[in-house]
Order: sequence, then structure tokens, then C-alpha cells
Amino acid sequence: MIALLLWLMVAAVAVPVAVVWLQVLLAWPHRRAGLPAEVAQPAAQAAPRCAVLVPAHDEETVIAETVRQLRAQLGAGDTLLVVADNCQDATARLAREAGATVVERQDATRRGKGYALDFGVRHLAGQAPAPEALIIVDADCVVAPAGGLHWLAAAALHGGAPAQCLDLMDAPEGAPLKTRVAAFAWRLKNWVRPLGWRALGAPCQLMGTGMAFPWAMAQQMQLANAELVEDMKLGIDLALAGTPARFCPQVLVRSSFPTSEQATQGQRRRWEHGHLGMMLAHLPRLLGQALRRRDARLLALALDLGVPPLALLVLLQLGVLAVCAVAALLGAGPGPLWAVLACMALFAMAIGMAWWGWGRAVVSVRDLLAVPGYVLGKLPVYLGFLRRRQKEWVRTERK
Repeated sequence: MIALLLWLMVAAVAVPVAVVWLQVLLAWPHRRAGLPAEVAQPAAQAAPRCAVLVPAHDEETVIAETVRQLRAQLGAGDTLLVVADNCQDATARLAREAGATVVERQDATRRGKGYALDFGVRHLAGQAPAPEALIIVDADCVVAPAGGLHWLAAAALHGGAPAQCLDLMDAPEGAPLKTRVAAFAWRLKNWVRPLGWRALGAPCQLMGTGMAFPWAMAQQMQLANAELVEDMKLGIDLALAGTPARFCPQVLVRSSFPTSEQATQGQRRRWEHGHLGMMLAHLPRLLGQALRRRDARLLALALDLGVPPLALLVLLQLGVLAVCAVAALLGAGPGPLWAVLACMALFAMAIGMAWWGWGRAVVSVRDLLAVPGYVLGKLPVYLGFLRRRQKEWVRTERK
């Protein structure tokens, strides 16, 4: 019985490690492609009519610039709608002055991005003519290159499914080590891993910004919720409905981590608690449906969802290593211990390849030597999930 429990513990960390390693390996041939520089724009007469929806809560420091750069990519038949959601600042006024259509929403009880998106879609549904595609962009993001919005919309319409562009977050100049490491982890999660799955024709998770949907699909989406990671929940729902998202790295949406250490920590806590909550609530269902339907796309999405935040995955491997080492000393046999050591070596190989191919511009070799301290510093976040899990959406301070 003890041996069986040990092997189950090893398997629990070996499966996500194998998924990460496979994704990095599959992405490796594409490491020289770099960031999007130029995409072929649809012919003027063929460019889809787009509605760009920007949810914004107290975003007066960034909203005007975001609106200006989005409007530069849109044509006369397109719509740019900003939902000023429960704002207490000048977000609505600045967005209007920059050229966006603005609707304001005030609801003290139904708070969160999902409610803002639902409000915006319902407003667009009452307008004529209806758009052909809906694109969601966060209030602090820049979309590149020029023509990227229409290209993304065309990709969604052509595939009849969500199109998710490459979503990156940069560490501000002079950012501390934790933020630089977080920027590398973001590249691994949002660039390298979906790029690897794309090589297999597998779908990706929705990332919350830089997402395009056929309008007929957008009108049916269940957006009004207070999930911490409403994008992940939406991606799971659409995949179960037969329309998983497709990764489109030809278009880039970019933003920056907050300059405040406290704000960065709060943001990471929200994302990681939301991710873990999604795993607990939806991974069994997703796996069950994938096996029942014999659907390889659903299985790939479930395996991707089953990879916990990387710092937690490291901590889990260390925990299993300690248990297996003690068990071996007590006479349980060395097999599980050697297996978890092999698992850790495979994980180190995957991280090293990802860093060499996509992370050297973000973290240096010296930074990598400090990663163990970064991992241990995440312990309070994960213990907090067990003791006092964050369930309510809280805005990230930009300043």
C-alpha cells in the first residue's frame, strides 16, 4: 500500500512535468521566429467588421493611450466600446475624449471583469449594423503589429472558433528579481507552451486579452460571473461546446507588470488562486468529457489545465522528493526516489530550453541562480489558497 501511494505521488508531479517538457520540445523548432513584426492585412473590402470591447475599472492612467492605439487600427465600420465599470475616476471622460464609445456601469454587488464584458456585449447587441467579430482587449494593452486586430478577427471567423493572440507582460525597467522571473514564467505559460501545443494542432487556453470571437458565438457566451480567471472559465466552456480556442502568435498584445511590489503580488495571488480553483472545479469534468468523447483536443486542453503554476510545481516535486527519500531510508525501496529525481531532471531540462529559446532577454543567468528563493517566496500564496482562498475580484493598481 505504501509503495502504491508513493508511485501515485510521483505520477501526480510526473504528468504535468511531462506536459511542460513536451510543449517546450514541440515549440523548440520555432524559437527563432521571435515576436510578431508584420501580418498580412485583409483586403479593405474583405476586412471583417469588428467590435473591440475594452473593460475598464479606474484606468485613467492608461485608457487614453489604449484607445488611441486601438482606433488607429480600426476602420469607419468598426466599433470601439469602453465599458467604464464601477469607475470612481476620469476613465469614462478620457476614453470619450480619445475617441471611444463609452458606456458606464455601476453595480456594487456584481463586481468583476466578467460582468463588465457581459454588459458590453449586451450593449453591442442593440446596435446596428451588428459586427462580424468581437475582440476583447484589456485597458492597459497595446496590440501589434498594425493590422493585427483585423487579422485576428479574420482568423476567428475563418476557423469558426475563438482566436487567442500572443499575450505578454513585460517587467518594467529596474523591476526587482521577482518581477523579472514572473515575466519569464509568463512567457513560458503564454508563449512557449501554447506554441508547442499549436504544433500538434491542439487548442490553447484563453488569456483574457487579445481574444477574438465570431459575433454569433459572442452573443451566446456566458460572461456574467465573478470568476478570478474568467478567461480560463470561458475557454473551458467553449471547448466543451466544441469550439476550443486557437493560438495565433502572429498578433501580439502587450502590457507591463505593475511597478508596485504589493500590486504585483496581489495580481499574482489572484491569478494563481484562480488557476488552482479552475483546476479543482473543472479538470475532472474536462478529462471525463475528453475520454468519453474520445476527443484529443479536449484531452490536450485538460492536460494543459492540469499544469499548476510553475513555482507550485517545483514545490510539489521537492515535497514528493522528501517523502520518497524518507520512505527509501525506511526500506520502501529506491524506485519512487529515482523516478522523482528523473522527473526533476526533465523539468530542469524543459526550463533550461525555454530560457535559452525565449527567456534570455528577460532574466540573466545570475537571475536564474536566485530562482530557488523566488520559489520559496511563493509558499505563502499557496498556503493562503488552503487557509483563506481569494474568491473576489480585486483591481490591480497600475501605479
